[in-house]
Amino acid sequence: MARHRPLVLAVLVIAFVSAARTAWAQPATPEEVQSPLLVLRHLPEAPTHARIQVKSYDFKELGAPSEYQLFVPSKYDASKPAPFILALHCLQCPPSDFIRYADLTELAERRGYIVAAPMGVNLHGWWGSRGNGIAQTDPRPGRNGQPPAPPDPPNLGDLSEMDAMNVLGIIQKDFNIDPKRTYLMGHSMGGGGTWYLGMKHPDIWAALAVADPAVYSGIENLSRIKSTPVFVVQGDADRLVPVATTRQWVDAMKNLGMTYEYIEVPGGDHMTPLGRTPENMRKMFDFFDKYPKK
Repeated sequence: MARHRPLVLAVLVIAFVSAARTAWAQPATPEEVQSPLLVLRHLPEAPTHARIQVKSYDFKELGAPSEYQLFVPSKYDASKPAPFILALHCLQCPPSDFIRYADLTELAERRGYIVAAPMGVNLHGWWGSRGNGIAQTDPRPGRNGQPPAPPDPPNLGDLSEMDAMNVLGIIQKDFNIDPKRTYLMGHSMGGGGTWYLGMKHPDIWAALAVADPAVYSGIENLSRIKSTPVFVVQGDADRLVPVATTRQWVDAMKNLGMTYEYIEVPGGDHMTPLGRTPENMRKMFDFFDKYPKK
């Protein structure tokens, strides 16, 4: 159950709306606007990508191994608690791409964060936010010469949620993670998953960050995380997640007196406001640094 802060600390952080594109941003091309996943082919390279590890564990409930991506900064010292980010990928975006969003690992290296990006069973599990009704239980034909895709387990939603929480537990066991600086973030499907898991497990997270979130959780559940700071990024020209929906959630946070920061990117599409805008990624880390768990 979320704790209530003293009234003076529960004062609303005034919403910040970006007035112009930052010089750091790489706007989407017309082709990328039409096919947003093309942005993943043009993610910036970074020296810290060499430190990203591919890990796996025995996912007993799935009956198969499950992979996740892991970044551990070079300054990690097991004798000192480290901040941690659990990063939830978007629909059809492999975690190996998500962890390579602009400056994510570069900032994690400089600020000492461990980052883990779970698979969530597959690329369309929705982290439990849409239940099990999204499972595709018939084989699907392959695209572009690829072999047919196997059917989903009928409890895909439950397993996707479990995978995220399993990876969190593994990291907490394997590393000295600061319980006051454990954060959850996600983009699109992962943003919806962040809202869902953030509200379902409010005592775990120091703060949340969502980018262009595809939300299927009830907005009435925001009261569960009234004392949890939230960072939000949204493009106002997003064709997949309407800006009007995100504005409703921001208004609800305002009405609850929550602490939040909202960046609305003028002309921003679905992928680039966070994925290819290092300045917004830096602001997310600034927000996390500002709000350890009380």
